[in-house]
Amino acid sequence: MRLGVLDVGSNTVHLLVVDAHPGARPLPAHSHKEQLRLAELLDERGAITPEGVERLVSVIGEAVQAAEDKGCEDVLPFATSAVREAPNADEVLARVKAETGVELPVLSGEDEARLTFLAVRRWFGWSAGKLLVLDIGGGSLEVAYGIDEDPDAAVSLPLGAGRLTSAWLPGDPPDPADVKALRRHVRAQIARTVGEFSRFGAPDHVVATSKTFKQLARIAGAAREADGLYVQRDLTRKSLEEWVPRLTTMTTAERSTLPGVSDGRASQLLAGALVAEAAMDLFGVDTLEICPWALREGVILRRLDHLPS
Repeated sequence: MRLGVLDVGSNTVHLLVVDAHPGARPLPAHSHKEQLRLAELLDERGAITPEGVERLVSVIGEAVQAAEDKGCEDVLPFATSAVREAPNADEVLARVKAETGVELPVLSGEDEARLTFLAVRRWFGWSAGKLLVLDIGGGSLEVAYGIDEDPDAAVSLPLGAGRLTSAWLPGDPPDPADVKALRRHVRAQIARTVGEFSRFGAPDHVVATSKTFKQLARIAGAAREADGLYVQRDLTRKSLEEWVPRLTTMTTAERSTLPGVSDGRASQLLAGALVAEAAMDLFGVDTLEICPWALREGVILRRLDHLPS
Protein backbone atom coordinates (compact mmCIF):
# COMPACT_ATOMS: atom_id res chain seq x y z
CA MET A 1 0.00 0.00 0.00
CA ARG A 2 1.04 3.59 -0.46
CA LEU A 3 1.17 5.50 2.82
CA GLY A 4 1.93 9.10 3.62
CA VAL A 5 3.28 10.25 6.96
CA LEU A 6 2.75 13.94 7.69
CA ASP A 7 5.23 15.19 10.28
CA VAL A 8 4.37 18.62 11.68
CA GLY A 9 7.65 19.33 13.41
CA SER A 10 9.18 22.36 15.06
CA ASN A 11 11.28 23.11 11.95
CA THR A 12 9.48 21.59 9.00
CA VAL A 13 6.21 20.14 7.82
CA HIS A 14 7.32 17.03 5.97
CA LEU A 15 5.14 14.63 4.00
CA LEU A 16 6.96 11.36 3.30
CA VAL A 17 5.21 9.00 0.86
CA VAL A 18 6.27 5.36 0.98
CA ASP A 19 5.28 2.08 -0.63
CA ALA A 20 5.02 -0.45 2.17
CA HIS A 21 3.59 -3.74 3.32
CA PRO A 22 4.06 -5.81 6.50
CA GLY A 23 7.42 -7.57 6.72
CA ALA A 24 9.16 -5.32 4.19
CA ARG A 25 11.09 -2.13 4.54
CA PRO A 26 9.15 1.00 3.49
CA LEU A 27 10.41 2.33 0.17
CA PRO A 28 10.37 6.13 -0.19
CA ALA A 29 8.35 7.25 -3.20
CA HIS A 30 8.03 11.01 -2.69
CA SER A 31 8.98 13.74 -0.25
CA HIS A 32 7.22 17.09 0.16
CA LYS A 33 8.85 19.44 2.65
CA GLU A 34 8.26 23.03 3.77
CA GLN A 35 10.52 24.94 6.16
CA LEU A 36 7.95 26.34 8.59
CA ARG A 37 10.24 26.88 11.64
CA LEU A 38 7.26 26.78 13.97
CA ALA A 39 9.53 26.87 17.03
CA GLU A 40 10.43 30.43 16.04
CA LEU A 41 6.80 31.53 15.49
CA LEU A 42 5.87 31.60 19.16
CA ASP A 43 4.94 34.53 21.37
CA GLU A 44 6.37 35.22 24.83
CA ARG A 45 3.99 32.64 26.36
CA GLY A 46 5.05 29.95 23.91
CA ALA A 47 1.74 30.16 22.03
CA ILE A 48 1.79 29.86 18.24
CA THR A 49 1.36 33.34 16.77
CA PRO A 50 -1.47 34.20 14.34
CA GLU A 51 1.14 34.27 11.54
CA GLY A 52 2.32 30.83 12.62
CA VAL A 53 -1.21 29.44 12.60
CA GLU A 54 -1.92 30.85 9.12
CA ARG A 55 1.28 29.39 7.73
CA LEU A 56 0.71 26.05 9.44
CA VAL A 57 -2.80 25.69 8.01
CA SER A 58 -1.59 26.64 4.54
CA VAL A 59 1.36 24.24 4.56
CA ILE A 60 -0.73 21.32 5.86
CA GLY A 61 -3.29 21.99 3.13
CA GLU A 62 -0.55 21.83 0.50
CA ALA A 63 0.79 18.57 1.97
CA VAL A 64 -2.68 16.99 1.92
CA GLN A 65 -3.04 17.91 -1.74
CA ALA A 66 0.40 16.45 -2.48
CA ALA A 67 -0.60 13.19 -0.73
CA GLU A 68 -3.73 12.96 -2.87
CA ASP A 69 -1.77 13.68 -6.04
CA LYS A 70 0.69 10.88 -5.21
CA GLY A 71 -2.07 8.33 -4.62
CA CYS A 72 -1.72 7.79 -0.87
CA GLU A 73 -4.27 5.30 0.45
CA ASP A 74 -3.87 6.72 3.93
CA VAL A 75 -2.03 9.58 5.61
CA LEU A 76 -0.63 9.30 9.13
CA PRO A 77 -0.37 12.83 10.52
CA PHE A 78 1.26 13.86 13.79
CA ALA A 79 2.63 16.94 15.51
CA THR A 80 5.54 17.24 17.93
CA SER A 81 6.87 19.64 20.54
CA ALA A 82 6.05 23.09 19.10
CA VAL A 83 2.34 22.22 18.96
CA ARG A 84 2.43 19.95 22.03
CA GLU A 85 3.68 22.67 24.34
CA ALA A 86 1.78 25.64 22.92
CA PRO A 87 -0.85 27.04 25.32
CA ASN A 88 -3.18 27.54 22.34
CA ALA A 89 -2.66 24.02 20.94
CA ASP A 90 -6.38 23.10 21.14
CA GLU A 91 -7.38 26.18 19.15
CA VAL A 92 -4.66 25.54 16.57
CA LEU A 93 -5.65 21.88 16.13
CA ALA A 94 -9.33 22.85 15.77
CA ARG A 95 -8.43 25.39 13.09
CA VAL A 96 -6.31 22.85 11.22
CA LYS A 97 -9.17 20.32 11.23
CA ALA A 98 -11.77 22.90 10.17
CA GLU A 99 -9.74 24.23 7.24
CA THR A 100 -7.85 21.16 6.02
CA GLY A 101 -9.87 18.21 7.29
CA VAL A 102 -6.78 16.84 9.04
CA GLU A 103 -7.22 15.64 12.61
CA LEU A 104 -3.69 16.13 13.88
CA PRO A 105 -2.69 13.85 16.78
CA VAL A 106 0.00 15.28 19.05
CA LEU A 107 2.74 12.86 20.09
CA SER A 108 4.08 13.02 23.61
CA GLY A 109 7.82 13.47 23.97
CA GLU A 110 8.13 9.92 25.24
CA ASP A 111 6.18 8.62 22.22
CA GLU A 112 8.61 10.48 19.95
CA ALA A 113 11.56 8.84 21.69
CA ARG A 114 9.98 5.37 21.56
CA LEU A 115 8.98 5.52 17.90
CA THR A 116 12.40 6.84 16.90
CA PHE A 117 14.00 4.04 18.89
CA LEU A 118 11.83 1.48 17.02
CA ALA A 119 13.04 2.84 13.67
CA VAL A 120 16.68 2.69 14.77
CA ARG A 121 16.29 -0.85 16.10
CA ARG A 122 14.76 -2.04 12.82
CA TRP A 123 17.53 -0.34 10.83
CA PHE A 124 20.43 -1.85 12.79
CA GLY A 125 18.79 -5.12 13.88
CA TRP A 126 19.25 -7.26 16.97
CA SER A 127 23.00 -7.60 16.48
CA ALA A 128 23.42 -3.97 17.56
CA GLY A 129 22.72 -5.07 21.14
CA LYS A 130 21.86 -2.41 23.70
CA LEU A 131 21.15 0.85 21.88
CA LEU A 132 21.40 4.42 23.13
CA VAL A 133 19.55 6.70 20.70
CA LEU A 134 19.82 10.52 20.60
CA ASP A 135 17.57 12.74 18.48
CA ILE A 136 17.76 16.56 18.37
CA GLY A 137 14.71 18.17 16.80
CA GLY A 138 13.66 21.76 16.46
CA GLY A 139 11.83 21.79 19.78
CA SER A 140 13.16 18.90 21.85
CA LEU A 141 15.91 16.37 22.51
CA GLU A 142 14.84 12.73 22.77
CA VAL A 143 16.95 10.05 24.43
CA ALA A 144 16.08 6.34 24.51
CA TYR A 145 17.89 3.19 25.62
CA GLY A 146 17.12 -0.51 25.41
CA ILE A 147 17.80 -3.96 24.05
CA ASP A 148 14.36 -4.72 22.57
CA GLU A 149 12.14 -2.82 20.13
CA ASP A 150 10.55 -0.87 22.96
CA PRO A 151 13.16 1.01 25.00
CA ASP A 152 13.72 0.47 28.71
CA ALA A 153 14.02 4.24 29.25
CA ALA A 154 12.87 7.17 27.11
CA VAL A 155 12.84 10.89 27.87
CA SER A 156 12.18 14.13 26.05
CA LEU A 157 13.80 17.41 27.06
CA PRO A 158 12.98 20.95 25.82
CA LEU A 159 16.37 21.26 24.17
CA GLY A 160 15.54 21.52 20.47
CA ALA A 161 17.88 23.51 18.25
CA GLY A 162 15.20 25.94 17.05
CA ARG A 163 13.77 26.56 20.49
CA LEU A 164 17.18 27.23 22.05
CA THR A 165 18.34 29.48 19.22
CA SER A 166 15.25 31.65 19.51
CA ALA A 167 15.36 31.88 23.32
CA TRP A 168 19.10 32.03 24.03
CA LEU A 169 21.10 33.13 20.98
CA PRO A 170 19.68 36.35 19.50
CA GLY A 171 23.00 37.66 18.15
CA ASP A 172 24.56 36.88 14.80
CA PRO A 173 27.21 35.85 15.59
CA PRO A 174 26.04 35.14 19.14
CA ASP A 175 27.40 36.92 22.18
CA PRO A 176 29.99 34.70 23.96
CA ALA A 177 28.16 35.27 27.25
CA ASP A 178 24.93 33.94 25.69
CA VAL A 179 26.76 30.87 24.40
CA LYS A 180 28.23 30.23 27.84
CA ALA A 181 24.83 30.60 29.51
CA LEU A 182 23.19 28.26 27.00
CA ARG A 183 25.92 25.64 27.43
CA ARG A 184 25.39 25.73 31.19
CA HIS A 185 21.59 25.42 30.78
CA VAL A 186 21.87 22.49 28.36
CA ARG A 187 24.31 20.56 30.52
CA ALA A 188 22.16 21.02 33.62
CA GLN A 189 19.05 19.73 31.83
CA ILE A 190 20.78 16.65 30.41
CA ALA A 191 22.70 15.86 33.59
CA ARG A 192 19.43 15.35 35.47
CA THR A 193 18.50 12.44 33.19
CA VAL A 194 21.81 10.58 32.97
CA GLY A 195 21.20 8.51 36.10
CA GLU A 196 17.96 7.17 34.65
CA PHE A 197 19.97 5.57 31.84
CA SER A 198 23.24 4.66 33.56
CA ARG A 199 21.51 2.11 35.80
CA PHE A 200 21.03 -0.08 32.71
CA GLY A 201 24.77 -0.28 32.00
CA ALA A 202 26.84 0.84 29.04
CA PRO A 203 25.24 0.64 25.58
CA ASP A 204 26.72 -1.57 22.89
CA HIS A 205 25.98 0.96 20.17
CA VAL A 206 25.20 4.68 20.26
CA VAL A 207 23.13 6.09 17.43
CA ALA A 208 21.89 9.57 16.51
CA THR A 209 19.11 10.63 14.16
CA SER A 210 17.81 13.98 12.91
CA LYS A 211 18.99 16.68 10.54
CA THR A 212 21.08 18.37 13.24
CA PHE A 213 23.24 15.31 13.84
CA LYS A 214 23.49 14.61 10.11
CA GLN A 215 24.77 18.12 9.46
CA LEU A 216 27.24 18.00 12.34
CA ALA A 217 28.59 14.69 11.05
CA ARG A 218 28.86 16.10 7.54
CA ILE A 219 30.86 19.19 8.53
CA ALA A 220 33.12 16.90 10.56
CA GLY A 221 33.91 14.89 7.43
CA ALA A 222 31.17 12.25 7.06
CA ALA A 223 30.00 11.14 3.61
CA ARG A 224 27.58 13.27 1.63
CA GLU A 225 23.87 12.44 1.54
CA ALA A 226 24.26 11.81 -2.19
CA ASP A 227 26.58 8.90 -1.43
CA GLY A 228 23.56 6.85 -0.33
CA LEU A 229 21.74 5.51 2.72
CA TYR A 230 24.05 2.59 3.38
CA VAL A 231 27.33 4.46 3.82
CA GLN A 232 28.34 4.49 7.48
CA ARG A 233 28.45 8.01 8.92
CA ASP A 234 29.99 8.66 12.33
CA LEU A 235 30.40 11.67 14.59
CA THR A 236 33.14 11.75 17.22
CA ARG A 237 33.12 13.84 20.36
CA LYS A 238 36.65 14.99 19.53
CA SER A 239 35.63 16.44 16.16
CA LEU A 240 32.55 18.05 17.70
CA GLU A 241 34.63 19.69 20.43
CA GLU A 242 36.90 21.09 17.71
CA TRP A 243 33.97 22.47 15.70
CA VAL A 244 31.92 24.09 18.47
CA PRO A 245 34.37 26.98 19.12
CA ARG A 246 34.49 27.66 15.38
CA LEU A 247 30.70 27.71 15.09
CA THR A 248 30.40 30.21 17.94
CA THR A 249 32.33 32.83 15.96
CA MET A 250 30.51 32.30 12.65
CA THR A 251 27.49 34.19 11.36
CA THR A 252 24.45 32.35 10.03
CA ALA A 253 25.54 33.19 6.49
CA GLU A 254 28.99 31.72 7.13
CA ARG A 255 27.54 28.54 8.61
CA SER A 256 25.32 28.11 5.56
CA THR A 257 28.45 27.71 3.41
CA LEU A 258 29.59 24.65 5.37
CA PRO A 259 29.18 21.28 3.64
CA GLY A 260 25.72 19.80 4.11
CA VAL A 261 24.30 22.79 6.00
CA SER A 262 21.12 24.25 4.52
CA ASP A 263 20.21 27.94 4.66
CA GLY A 264 17.11 27.13 6.70
CA ARG A 265 19.05 25.24 9.38
CA ALA A 266 22.23 27.31 9.56
CA SER A 267 20.96 29.62 12.31
CA GLN A 268 20.22 26.62 14.57
CA LEU A 269 23.44 24.72 14.01
CA LEU A 270 25.34 26.14 16.99
CA ALA A 271 22.56 25.42 19.48
CA GLY A 272 22.26 21.90 18.09
CA ALA A 273 26.03 21.43 18.37
CA LEU A 274 25.98 22.51 22.03
CA VAL A 275 23.25 19.96 22.79
CA ALA A 276 25.09 17.21 20.91
CA GLU A 277 28.38 18.02 22.63
CA ALA A 278 26.78 18.02 26.09
CA ALA A 279 24.89 14.78 25.45
CA MET A 280 27.96 12.95 24.18
CA ASP A 281 30.06 14.20 27.09
CA LEU A 282 27.54 13.49 29.87
CA PHE A 283 26.60 10.07 28.51
CA GLY A 284 30.28 9.21 27.98
CA VAL A 285 29.98 8.76 24.20
CA ASP A 286 33.18 8.99 22.14
CA THR A 287 31.65 8.03 18.79
CA LEU A 288 28.10 7.69 17.54
CA GLU A 289 26.68 6.47 14.25
CA ILE A 290 24.10 8.34 12.21
CA CYS A 291 20.91 6.42 11.37
CA PRO A 292 18.97 7.45 8.24
CA TRP A 293 15.67 6.31 9.79
CA ALA A 294 13.98 8.30 12.55
CA LEU A 295 10.53 9.29 13.82
CA ARG A 296 8.64 9.24 10.50
CA GLU A 297 9.85 5.72 9.74
CA GLY A 298 8.94 4.67 13.27
CA VAL A 299 5.37 5.88 12.76
CA ILE A 300 5.13 3.93 9.49
CA LEU A 301 6.62 0.77 10.98
CA ARG A 302 4.23 0.86 13.93
CA ARG A 303 1.29 1.24 11.55
CA LEU A 304 2.48 -1.71 9.44
CA ASP A 305 2.87 -3.82 12.59
CA HIS A 306 -0.85 -3.40 13.26
CA LEU A 307 -2.04 -4.33 9.76
CA PRO A 308 -3.50 -7.82 9.35
CA SER A 309 -1.07 -10.17 7.65
